[in-house]
Amino acid sequence: MGIHMGRFAATMEGSFVVFIIGMRVNRWLAVRKWLPVARAMPRMMKELYQDKEHGFLHAEYFIGRNGPMLVQYWRSFDDLERYAKNGFHKETWRKFHQTGKAGEVGVYHETYRIEPGQYEAVYNHMPAFGLGKAGQLIPADASYHSARQRLNHSKVGG
Repeated sequence: MGIHMGRFAATMEGSFVVFIIGMRVNRWLAVRKWLPVARAMPRMMKELYQDKEHGFLHAEYFIGRNGPMLVQYWRSFDDLERYAKNGFHKETWRKFHQTGKAGEVGVYHETYRIEPGQYEAVYNHMPAFGLGKAGQLIPADASYHSARQRLNHSKVGG
């Protein structure tokens, strides 16, 4: 993972979806309840990275005050929804609802549909990351220097 020296902007062709998902352990002693939830995500991520037909583009992992979180990038909401209703995810979600009723573990997600002209991103001396890894990195030269310029360029798809 090499560092891209200089300033770069991220571009995506057309619209895309940002999906944030995470979990919070509410009762640490209830390991039998929250551990299966924690173990499910790496398996789903492996499945998504192995089969690009799902429309999944990339994910970044974070650990926060409330626990682990992923920011995922998807080609479309239809792709995300299709994945959520099938395969390993469907089985995992069913099991969570059967065993997680006492609230030992919390799960959340947020979904954002991003249209051209509604995003901008810049990276200085960074390896490919986030939207820059899901999409394409281009030099943030004179016409991509400011946030407003990057937003204007994203309206036309990069």
